[in-house]
Amino acid sequence: MVIFGATGDLTKRKLFPAIYNLAKEGHIPDNFAIIGVGRQEMESEDFCRQMQENLAEFLPGKSDDDLMLWFRERTYYTGGDFDDDKKLFKDIKEMAAEVRTQHDIPDNFFFYMAIPPSLFANVTQKIVKNGLGKEENGNWRRFIFEKPFGHDLESAKKLNADLLKLLKERQIYRIDHYLGKETVQNLLVFRFGNSVFEPIWNRNFVDHVQITVAEQLGVEQRGDYYDTAGALRDMIPNHIFQLVTLTAMEPPVSFDAESVHNEQAKILRAIKCFTPEETLHSAVRGQYGEGEIDGKKAAAYRSESNVKRESQTETYAALKLSIDNWRWADVPFYIRTGKRMPERHSSIIVQFKKAPFTLFENTPVERLTTNRIEIHIQPDEGITLHFGAKIPGPIVRVGPVDMDFNYLDHFGEQAATGYERLLFDCMIGDSTLFQRADMVEASWSIVSPILDVWSAIPPRDFPNYAAGSWGPPEADELLSRNGRQWKNTPHVPDKQK
Repeated sequence: MVIFGATGDLTKRKLFPAIYNLAKEGHIPDNFAIIGVGRQEMESEDFCRQMQENLAEFLPGKSDDDLMLWFRERTYYTGGDFDDDKKLFKDIKEMAAEVRTQHDIPDNFFFYMAIPPSLFANVTQKIVKNGLGKEENGNWRRFIFEKPFGHDLESAKKLNADLLKLLKERQIYRIDHYLGKETVQNLLVFRFGNSVFEPIWNRNFVDHVQITVAEQLGVEQRGDYYDTAGALRDMIPNHIFQLVTLTAMEPPVSFDAESVHNEQAKILRAIKCFTPEETLHSAVRGQYGEGEIDGKKAAAYRSESNVKRESQTETYAALKLSIDNWRWADVPFYIRTGKRMPERHSSIIVQFKKAPFTLFENTPVERLTTNRIEIHIQPDEGITLHFGAKIPGPIVRVGPVDMDFNYLDHFGEQAATGYERLLFDCMIGDSTLFQRADMVEASWSIVSPILDVWSAIPPRDFPNYAAGSWGPPEADELLSRNGRQWKNTPHVPDKQK
Protein backbone atom coordinates (compact mmCIF):
# COMPACT_ATOMS: atom_id res chain seq x y z
CA MET A 1 0.00 0.00 0.00
CA VAL A 2 1.46 3.33 -1.09
CA ILE A 3 -0.13 6.35 0.63
CA PHE A 4 0.36 9.76 -0.97
CA GLY A 5 -0.30 12.34 1.74
CA ALA A 6 1.01 10.03 4.46
CA THR A 7 1.73 12.86 6.92
CA GLY A 8 -1.77 14.33 6.59
CA ASP A 9 -4.76 14.32 8.91
CA LEU A 10 -6.72 11.63 7.05
CA THR A 11 -3.85 9.15 7.25
CA LYS A 12 -3.22 9.51 10.96
CA ARG A 13 -6.89 9.70 12.02
CA LYS A 14 -8.46 7.14 9.69
CA LEU A 15 -6.16 5.13 7.43
CA PHE A 16 -3.60 3.83 9.91
CA PRO A 17 -6.23 3.01 12.56
CA ALA A 18 -8.25 1.19 9.87
CA ILE A 19 -5.23 -0.86 8.77
CA TYR A 20 -4.45 -1.62 12.42
CA ASN A 21 -8.03 -2.85 12.97
CA LEU A 22 -7.87 -5.03 9.85
CA ALA A 23 -4.58 -6.56 10.99
CA LYS A 24 -5.97 -7.12 14.49
CA GLU A 25 -8.92 -9.03 13.01
CA GLY A 26 -6.59 -11.16 10.87
CA HIS A 27 -7.60 -9.65 7.51
CA ILE A 28 -4.10 -8.64 6.42
CA PRO A 29 -1.43 -11.22 5.50
CA ASP A 30 2.14 -11.12 6.75
CA ASN A 31 3.44 -10.34 3.26
CA PHE A 32 2.08 -6.81 3.36
CA ALA A 33 3.82 -3.44 3.68
CA ILE A 34 3.07 0.28 3.62
CA ILE A 35 5.10 3.00 1.96
CA GLY A 36 4.13 6.48 3.11
CA VAL A 37 4.84 9.35 0.71
CA GLY A 38 4.73 13.00 1.73
CA ARG A 39 6.20 16.36 0.83
CA GLN A 40 8.48 16.60 3.85
CA GLU A 41 11.61 14.50 3.98
CA MET A 42 12.26 12.25 6.97
CA GLU A 43 13.65 8.83 7.78
CA SER A 44 11.35 5.83 7.93
CA GLU A 45 12.18 5.43 11.63
CA ASP A 46 10.91 8.95 12.38
CA PHE A 47 7.76 8.34 10.37
CA CYS A 48 7.13 5.06 12.22
CA ARG A 49 7.53 6.84 15.55
CA GLN A 50 4.96 9.45 14.48
CA MET A 51 2.65 6.70 13.25
CA GLN A 52 2.85 4.90 16.58
CA GLU A 53 2.09 8.11 18.50
CA ASN A 54 -0.90 8.80 16.25
CA LEU A 55 -2.25 5.29 16.71
CA ALA A 56 -1.99 5.66 20.48
CA GLU A 57 -4.08 8.85 20.18
CA PHE A 58 -6.73 7.77 17.66
CA LEU A 59 -7.31 4.09 18.43
CA PRO A 60 -10.33 3.69 20.74
CA GLY A 61 -8.54 1.24 23.06
CA LYS A 62 -5.04 0.34 24.15
CA SER A 63 -2.80 -0.79 21.29
CA ASP A 64 -1.24 -4.26 21.25
CA ASP A 65 2.57 -4.24 21.58
CA ASP A 66 3.08 -7.25 19.28
CA LEU A 67 0.84 -5.74 16.64
CA MET A 68 2.63 -2.40 16.89
CA LEU A 69 5.93 -4.19 16.31
CA TRP A 70 4.39 -5.94 13.28
CA PHE A 71 3.36 -2.51 12.01
CA ARG A 72 6.74 -0.87 12.50
CA GLU A 73 8.51 -3.67 10.66
CA ARG A 74 6.26 -3.14 7.61
CA THR A 75 6.03 0.65 7.42
CA TYR A 76 8.38 2.81 5.35
CA TYR A 77 8.54 6.41 4.22
CA THR A 78 9.99 8.59 1.50
CA GLY A 79 9.38 12.28 0.85
CA GLY A 80 9.89 14.93 -1.77
CA ASP A 81 8.26 17.18 -4.32
CA PHE A 82 5.16 15.59 -5.94
CA ASP A 83 5.94 17.59 -9.10
CA ASP A 84 9.35 15.96 -9.40
CA ASP A 85 8.72 12.98 -11.68
CA LYS A 86 12.33 11.82 -11.43
CA LYS A 87 13.79 11.68 -7.93
CA LEU A 88 10.71 11.10 -5.75
CA PHE A 89 9.09 8.50 -7.97
CA LYS A 90 12.43 6.80 -8.59
CA ASP A 91 12.87 6.60 -4.80
CA ILE A 92 9.39 5.07 -4.45
CA LYS A 93 10.16 2.50 -7.14
CA GLU A 94 13.48 1.49 -5.56
CA MET A 95 11.99 1.34 -2.06
CA ALA A 96 9.06 -0.76 -3.31
CA ALA A 97 11.44 -3.28 -4.90
CA GLU A 98 13.45 -3.59 -1.68
CA VAL A 99 10.35 -3.92 0.49
CA ARG A 100 8.82 -6.56 -1.78
CA THR A 101 11.97 -8.64 -1.59
CA GLN A 102 12.34 -8.23 2.17
CA HIS A 103 8.73 -9.28 2.95
CA ASP A 104 8.22 -11.70 0.05
CA ILE A 105 5.32 -9.64 -1.33
CA PRO A 106 3.74 -10.36 -4.75
CA ASP A 107 4.02 -7.58 -7.34
CA ASN A 108 0.65 -6.07 -6.35
CA PHE A 109 0.20 -2.41 -5.39
CA PHE A 110 -2.63 -0.16 -4.39
CA PHE A 111 -2.11 3.58 -4.21
CA TYR A 112 -4.14 5.74 -1.83
CA MET A 113 -4.47 9.40 -2.86
CA ALA A 114 -4.95 11.21 0.47
CA ILE A 115 -4.08 14.45 -1.34
CA PRO A 116 -6.06 17.40 -2.80
CA PRO A 117 -8.15 16.41 -5.86
CA SER A 118 -6.22 18.93 -7.95
CA LEU A 119 -3.21 16.59 -7.67
CA PHE A 120 -5.00 13.33 -8.58
CA ALA A 121 -4.30 13.28 -12.31
CA ASN A 122 -0.80 14.76 -12.01
CA VAL A 123 0.42 12.25 -9.41
CA THR A 124 -1.24 9.33 -11.21
CA GLN A 125 0.46 10.35 -14.46
CA LYS A 126 3.86 10.32 -12.74
CA ILE A 127 3.19 6.90 -11.18
CA VAL A 128 2.34 5.47 -14.61
CA LYS A 129 5.21 7.28 -16.36
CA ASN A 130 7.71 5.75 -13.95
CA GLY A 131 6.42 2.22 -14.50
CA LEU A 132 4.75 1.87 -11.11
CA GLY A 133 1.28 1.49 -12.61
CA LYS A 134 2.08 -1.31 -15.05
CA GLU A 135 0.09 -4.54 -14.73
CA GLU A 136 1.72 -7.72 -16.05
CA ASN A 137 1.90 -11.47 -15.32
CA GLY A 138 -1.47 -11.41 -13.57
CA ASN A 139 -0.41 -8.76 -11.03
CA TRP A 140 -2.54 -5.70 -10.31
CA ARG A 141 -2.40 -1.95 -9.64
CA ARG A 142 -5.34 -0.19 -7.99
CA PHE A 143 -5.84 3.48 -7.17
CA ILE A 144 -8.09 4.91 -4.42
CA PHE A 145 -9.19 8.53 -4.82
CA GLU A 146 -10.72 10.49 -1.94
CA LYS A 147 -13.72 12.76 -2.44
CA PRO A 148 -14.47 15.36 -3.67
CA PHE A 149 -14.26 13.94 -7.18
CA GLY A 150 -14.49 17.23 -9.05
CA HIS A 151 -16.26 20.41 -7.97
CA ASP A 152 -18.89 20.50 -10.73
CA LEU A 153 -19.99 18.46 -13.76
CA GLU A 154 -17.31 19.76 -16.12
CA SER A 155 -14.44 19.21 -13.68
CA ALA A 156 -15.70 15.71 -12.85
CA LYS A 157 -15.85 14.84 -16.56
CA LYS A 158 -12.34 16.17 -17.09
CA LEU A 159 -10.94 14.28 -14.10
CA ASN A 160 -12.58 11.05 -15.27
CA ALA A 161 -11.21 11.57 -18.77
CA ASP A 162 -7.70 12.34 -17.50
CA LEU A 163 -7.61 9.25 -15.29
CA LEU A 164 -9.07 6.96 -17.95
CA LYS A 165 -6.25 7.96 -20.29
CA LEU A 166 -3.86 6.46 -17.72
CA LEU A 167 -5.87 3.67 -16.07
CA LYS A 168 -8.68 1.24 -16.75
CA GLU A 169 -11.98 1.85 -14.96
CA ARG A 170 -11.54 -1.40 -12.99
CA GLN A 171 -8.35 0.06 -11.46
CA ILE A 172 -10.08 3.20 -10.17
CA TYR A 173 -11.69 3.18 -6.71
CA ARG A 174 -13.53 6.42 -5.89
CA ILE A 175 -13.96 6.15 -2.14
CA ASP A 176 -16.82 7.40 0.02
CA HIS A 177 -16.22 6.37 3.62
CA TYR A 178 -19.96 6.55 4.39
CA LEU A 179 -20.33 3.31 2.46
CA GLY A 180 -17.97 1.64 4.92
CA LYS A 181 -20.51 1.97 7.71
CA GLU A 182 -22.23 -1.27 8.64
CA THR A 183 -25.77 0.09 8.49
CA VAL A 184 -25.27 1.47 4.99
CA GLN A 185 -23.97 -1.91 3.81
CA ASN A 186 -26.84 -3.60 5.65
CA LEU A 187 -29.34 -1.66 3.52
CA LEU A 188 -29.04 -4.16 0.69
CA VAL A 189 -29.42 -7.13 3.03
CA PHE A 190 -32.30 -5.45 4.89
CA ARG A 191 -34.16 -4.69 1.65
CA PHE A 192 -33.45 -7.72 -0.48
CA GLY A 193 -32.81 -10.41 2.12
CA ASN A 194 -36.10 -9.97 4.01
CA SER A 195 -39.33 -10.79 2.19
CA VAL A 196 -41.42 -8.79 4.66
CA PHE A 197 -40.01 -5.38 3.58
CA GLU A 198 -39.36 -5.46 -0.16
CA PRO A 199 -43.04 -5.89 -1.22
CA ILE A 200 -43.98 -2.60 0.51
CA TRP A 201 -40.88 -0.65 -0.58
CA ASN A 202 -42.63 1.34 -3.33
CA ARG A 203 -45.07 4.15 -4.20
CA ASN A 204 -48.11 2.06 -3.22
CA PHE A 205 -47.12 2.06 0.44
CA VAL A 206 -44.42 4.73 0.98
CA ASP A 207 -45.49 8.33 1.54
CA HIS A 208 -42.02 9.87 1.43
CA VAL A 209 -38.36 9.30 2.34
CA GLN A 210 -36.12 11.54 4.47
CA ILE A 211 -32.34 11.37 4.48
CA THR A 212 -30.45 13.47 7.02
CA VAL A 213 -26.71 13.95 7.51
CA ALA A 214 -26.36 16.41 10.39
CA GLU A 215 -23.06 17.50 11.86
CA GLN A 216 -22.64 19.19 15.21
CA LEU A 217 -19.18 20.53 14.39
CA GLY A 218 -18.47 23.65 12.37
CA VAL A 219 -15.77 23.84 9.70
CA GLU A 220 -12.96 23.44 12.26
CA GLN A 221 -9.64 23.99 10.41
CA ARG A 222 -11.08 23.38 6.95
CA GLY A 223 -12.22 26.95 6.30
CA ASP A 224 -10.04 27.38 3.20
CA TYR A 225 -11.57 24.35 1.52
CA TYR A 226 -15.11 24.67 2.83
CA ASP A 227 -15.56 28.32 1.87
CA THR A 228 -14.98 27.39 -1.78
CA ALA A 229 -17.11 24.23 -1.59
CA GLY A 230 -20.14 24.56 0.68
CA ALA A 231 -22.59 21.98 1.98
CA LEU A 232 -24.11 21.09 -1.39
CA ARG A 233 -20.79 20.26 -3.09
CA ASP A 234 -19.22 18.73 -0.01
CA MET A 235 -21.92 16.23 0.92
CA ILE A 236 -24.71 15.71 -1.59
CA PRO A 237 -23.10 14.39 -4.84
CA ASN A 238 -21.22 11.74 -2.87
CA HIS A 239 -22.45 10.79 0.62
CA ILE A 240 -26.14 11.55 0.31
CA PHE A 241 -26.70 10.45 -3.29
CA GLN A 242 -25.07 7.13 -2.41
CA LEU A 243 -27.65 6.71 0.35
CA VAL A 244 -30.44 7.69 -2.06
CA THR A 245 -29.39 5.09 -4.62
CA LEU A 246 -29.09 2.25 -2.09
CA THR A 247 -32.49 3.14 -0.66
CA ALA A 248 -34.25 3.45 -4.02
CA MET A 249 -32.50 1.03 -6.39
CA GLU A 250 -34.10 -2.04 -7.95
CA PRO A 251 -32.83 -5.51 -6.96
CA PRO A 252 -29.58 -6.21 -8.84
CA VAL A 253 -29.22 -9.54 -10.65
CA SER A 254 -26.34 -10.32 -8.27
CA PHE A 255 -24.18 -8.57 -5.68
CA ASP A 256 -21.19 -8.17 -7.98
CA ALA A 257 -19.97 -4.60 -8.41
CA GLU A 258 -21.13 -4.13 -12.00
CA SER A 259 -24.71 -5.24 -11.28
CA VAL A 260 -25.05 -3.05 -8.16
CA HIS A 261 -23.53 -0.03 -9.93
CA ASN A 262 -25.89 -0.48 -12.88
CA GLU A 263 -28.93 -0.20 -10.62
CA GLN A 264 -27.47 2.76 -8.70
CA ALA A 265 -26.76 4.56 -11.96
CA LYS A 266 -30.37 4.03 -13.10
CA ILE A 267 -31.64 5.83 -9.99
CA LEU A 268 -29.27 8.77 -10.49
CA ARG A 269 -30.40 9.11 -14.10
CA ALA A 270 -34.05 8.93 -12.97
CA ILE A 271 -33.72 11.82 -10.49
CA LYS A 272 -35.38 14.82 -12.11
CA CYS A 273 -32.96 17.69 -12.70
CA PHE A 274 -34.02 21.07 -11.35
CA THR A 275 -35.07 23.95 -13.58
CA PRO A 276 -34.13 27.43 -12.28
CA GLU A 277 -37.71 27.91 -11.04
CA GLU A 278 -37.72 24.51 -9.31
CA THR A 279 -34.44 25.40 -7.62
CA LEU A 280 -36.12 28.40 -6.01
CA HIS A 281 -38.97 26.24 -4.66
CA SER A 282 -37.39 22.83 -4.02
CA ALA A 283 -33.86 23.68 -2.86
CA VAL A 284 -33.01 25.45 0.41
CA ARG A 285 -29.65 26.80 1.54
CA GLY A 286 -28.57 28.17 4.86
CA GLN A 287 -25.60 29.49 6.80
CA TYR A 288 -25.25 29.27 10.55
CA GLY A 289 -24.94 32.31 12.76
CA GLU A 290 -24.10 32.50 16.44
CA GLY A 291 -25.87 30.04 18.70
CA GLU A 292 -25.55 27.59 21.54
CA ILE A 293 -24.79 23.84 21.50
CA ASP A 294 -24.75 21.75 24.68
CA GLY A 295 -24.84 24.91 26.75
CA LYS A 296 -21.77 26.38 25.06
CA LYS A 297 -21.69 29.37 22.76
CA ALA A 298 -20.93 28.62 19.11
CA ALA A 299 -19.51 31.25 16.79
CA ALA A 300 -21.07 32.19 13.47
CA TYR A 301 -19.67 30.64 10.29
CA ARG A 302 -18.32 34.01 9.15
CA SER A 303 -16.27 34.18 12.35
CA GLU A 304 -14.52 30.85 11.70
CA SER A 305 -10.83 30.91 10.75
CA ASN A 306 -10.01 31.14 7.03
CA VAL A 307 -13.62 32.10 6.15
CA LYS A 308 -14.45 35.36 4.39
CA ARG A 309 -16.17 37.90 6.63
CA GLU A 310 -19.02 38.34 4.09
CA SER A 311 -19.04 34.75 2.90
CA GLN A 312 -22.04 33.63 0.84
CA THR A 313 -21.15 29.92 1.22
CA GLU A 314 -23.94 27.67 2.46
CA THR A 315 -23.37 25.42 5.47
CA TYR A 316 -26.80 23.81 5.08
CA ALA A 317 -28.62 22.40 2.07
CA ALA A 318 -31.97 20.67 1.69
CA LEU A 319 -33.57 19.36 -1.51
CA LYS A 320 -36.86 17.78 -2.51
CA LEU A 321 -36.02 15.13 -5.12
CA SER A 322 -38.34 13.35 -7.55
CA ILE A 323 -37.37 9.94 -8.90
CA ASP A 324 -39.16 9.43 -12.21
CA ASN A 325 -39.51 5.67 -12.38
CA TRP A 326 -42.25 3.10 -11.81
CA ARG A 327 -41.35 2.29 -8.19
CA TRP A 328 -41.02 5.85 -6.87
CA ALA A 329 -43.33 8.00 -9.02
CA ASP A 330 -44.89 10.78 -6.85
CA VAL A 331 -42.87 9.76 -3.75
CA PRO A 332 -40.69 12.72 -2.71
CA PHE A 333 -37.20 12.12 -1.34
CA TYR A 334 -36.27 14.91 1.09
CA ILE A 335 -32.54 15.21 1.75
CA ARG A 336 -30.67 17.61 4.02
CA THR A 337 -27.23 18.17 5.42
CA GLY A 338 -25.85 20.87 7.64
CA LYS A 339 -23.19 21.96 10.08
CA ARG A 340 -23.71 23.18 13.64
CA MET A 341 -26.85 21.12 14.06
CA PRO A 342 -28.04 20.23 17.61
CA GLU A 343 -26.34 16.85 17.31
CA ARG A 344 -24.33 14.59 15.03
CA HIS A 345 -26.92 12.39 13.44
CA SER A 346 -27.33 10.58 10.12
CA SER A 347 -30.38 8.55 9.18
CA ILE A 348 -32.68 7.31 6.46
CA ILE A 349 -36.40 7.41 7.28
CA VAL A 350 -38.95 5.60 5.14
CA GLN A 351 -42.35 7.02 6.05
CA PHE A 352 -45.30 4.80 5.08
CA LYS A 353 -48.77 5.98 4.13
CA LYS A 354 -51.55 6.17 6.71
CA ALA A 355 -53.78 3.16 7.23
CA PRO A 356 -57.54 3.69 6.59
CA PHE A 357 -59.24 5.08 9.70
CA THR A 358 -62.69 3.54 8.99
CA LEU A 359 -62.34 0.70 11.50
CA PHE A 360 -61.67 3.14 14.39
CA GLU A 361 -64.38 5.74 13.74
CA ASN A 362 -66.56 4.68 16.71
CA THR A 363 -63.67 4.36 19.19
CA PRO A 364 -61.79 6.90 21.32
CA VAL A 365 -58.89 6.67 18.85
CA GLU A 366 -58.38 10.10 17.28
CA ARG A 367 -55.62 9.20 14.87
CA LEU A 368 -53.47 6.24 13.99
CA THR A 369 -49.71 5.97 14.36
CA THR A 370 -48.07 6.17 10.95
CA ASN A 371 -45.51 3.46 10.36
CA ARG A 372 -41.93 4.28 9.52
CA ILE A 373 -38.58 2.60 9.35
CA GLU A 374 -35.58 4.56 10.62
CA ILE A 375 -32.15 3.40 9.53
CA HIS A 376 -29.60 4.96 11.89
CA ILE A 377 -26.17 5.43 10.30
CA GLN A 378 -24.34 7.42 12.96
CA PRO A 379 -23.46 7.76 15.74
CA ASP A 380 -25.46 4.69 16.85
CA GLU A 381 -25.86 2.22 14.02
CA GLY A 382 -29.11 0.31 13.89
CA ILE A 383 -32.69 0.12 12.62
CA THR A 384 -35.98 1.12 14.28
CA LEU A 385 -39.47 0.02 13.21
CA HIS A 386 -42.12 2.48 14.42
CA PHE A 387 -45.71 1.20 14.66
CA GLY A 388 -48.90 1.46 16.71
CA ALA A 389 -50.15 -0.97 19.38
CA LYS A 390 -53.17 -1.10 21.64
CA ILE A 391 -52.62 0.38 25.09
CA PRO A 392 -53.72 -2.14 27.75
CA GLY A 393 -57.15 -1.39 29.21
CA PRO A 394 -60.90 -1.81 28.64
CA ILE A 395 -61.12 0.82 25.90
CA VAL A 396 -59.41 0.95 22.51
CA ARG A 397 -56.48 3.31 22.59
CA VAL A 398 -53.44 3.21 20.32
CA GLY A 399 -49.94 4.20 21.36
CA PRO A 400 -46.66 4.42 19.44
CA VAL A 401 -44.19 1.55 19.84
CA ASP A 402 -40.58 1.28 18.66
CA MET A 403 -38.91 -2.00 17.82
CA ASP A 404 -35.16 -1.39 17.87
CA PHE A 405 -32.19 -3.23 16.43
CA ASN A 406 -28.84 -1.87 17.54
CA TYR A 407 -25.53 -3.19 16.20
CA LEU A 408 -23.74 -2.69 19.51
CA ASP A 409 -26.34 -4.65 21.49
CA HIS A 410 -26.58 -7.55 19.07
CA PHE A 411 -23.04 -7.96 17.78
CA GLY A 412 -20.88 -6.21 20.36
CA GLU A 413 -18.58 -3.26 19.89
CA GLN A 414 -16.18 -3.42 16.98
CA ALA A 415 -13.44 -0.84 16.54
CA ALA A 416 -14.05 0.82 13.19
CA THR A 417 -13.29 4.05 11.35
CA GLY A 418 -15.53 3.36 8.34
CA TYR A 419 -12.48 2.68 6.17
CA GLU A 420 -11.77 -0.94 7.14
CA ARG A 421 -14.26 -2.55 4.76
CA LEU A 422 -13.35 -0.22 1.90
CA LEU A 423 -9.59 -0.80 2.18
CA PHE A 424 -10.16 -4.55 2.43
CA ASP A 425 -12.45 -4.51 -0.62
CA CYS A 426 -9.80 -2.69 -2.65
CA MET A 427 -7.22 -5.28 -1.62
CA ILE A 428 -9.42 -8.12 -2.88
CA GLY A 429 -10.59 -6.22 -5.97
CA ASP A 430 -14.26 -5.70 -5.02
CA SER A 431 -15.43 -2.24 -6.17
CA THR A 432 -19.11 -2.64 -5.18
CA LEU A 433 -18.95 0.07 -2.49
CA PHE A 434 -17.05 2.54 -4.69
CA GLN A 435 -18.39 4.94 -7.31
CA ARG A 436 -18.16 4.35 -11.04
CA ALA A 437 -17.36 7.17 -13.48
CA ASP A 438 -20.91 7.44 -14.88
CA MET A 439 -22.33 7.59 -11.34
CA VAL A 440 -20.08 10.51 -10.45
CA GLU A 441 -21.08 12.42 -13.57
CA ALA A 442 -24.79 11.65 -13.10
CA SER A 443 -24.60 13.01 -9.53
CA TRP A 444 -22.97 16.24 -10.66
CA SER A 445 -25.52 16.64 -13.48
CA ILE A 446 -28.21 16.89 -10.78
CA VAL A 447 -26.28 19.25 -8.51
CA SER A 448 -24.71 21.59 -11.09
CA PRO A 449 -27.96 23.36 -12.17
CA ILE A 450 -28.65 24.18 -8.51
CA LEU A 451 -25.13 25.54 -8.06
CA ASP A 452 -25.59 27.69 -11.17
CA VAL A 453 -28.76 29.29 -9.78
CA TRP A 454 -27.28 29.80 -6.33
CA SER A 455 -24.16 31.44 -7.75
CA ALA A 456 -26.28 33.73 -9.97
CA ILE A 457 -28.61 34.78 -7.12
CA PRO A 458 -26.62 35.43 -3.93
CA PRO A 459 -28.48 34.81 -0.65
CA ARG A 460 -29.79 37.94 1.01
CA ASP A 461 -30.51 36.56 4.46
CA PHE A 462 -27.29 34.84 5.52
CA PRO A 463 -26.79 33.85 8.32
CA ASN A 464 -30.33 32.44 8.45
CA TYR A 465 -30.19 29.77 11.17
CA ALA A 466 -28.66 29.73 14.61
CA ALA A 467 -25.94 27.26 15.52
CA GLY A 468 -27.65 24.54 17.54
CA SER A 469 -30.88 24.65 15.53
CA TRP A 470 -32.13 22.27 12.83
CA GLY A 471 -31.66 24.73 9.99
CA PRO A 472 -33.50 27.64 8.34
CA PRO A 473 -37.32 27.85 8.49
CA GLU A 474 -37.49 27.47 4.69
CA ALA A 475 -36.34 23.87 5.12
CA ASP A 476 -39.38 23.14 7.30
CA GLU A 477 -41.61 24.79 4.68
CA LEU A 478 -40.20 22.42 2.06
CA LEU A 479 -42.17 19.64 3.78
CA SER A 480 -45.00 21.54 5.47
CA ARG A 481 -46.43 22.59 2.09
CA ASN A 482 -47.58 18.99 1.74
CA GLY A 483 -48.48 18.39 5.38
CA ARG A 484 -45.18 16.71 6.28
CA GLN A 485 -42.39 17.52 8.71
CA TRP A 486 -38.78 16.56 9.36
CA LYS A 487 -38.24 13.85 11.97
CA ASN A 488 -35.76 15.53 14.30
CA THR A 489 -34.29 13.39 17.06
CA PRO A 490 -34.79 14.82 20.56
CA HIS A 491 -31.41 16.22 21.54
CA VAL A 492 -29.90 15.22 24.88
CA PRO A 493 -26.60 16.93 25.89
CA ASP A 494 -23.67 14.53 26.08
CA LYS A 495 -23.33 14.87 29.82
CA GLN A 496 -26.93 13.63 30.28
CA LYS A 497 -26.65 10.67 27.88
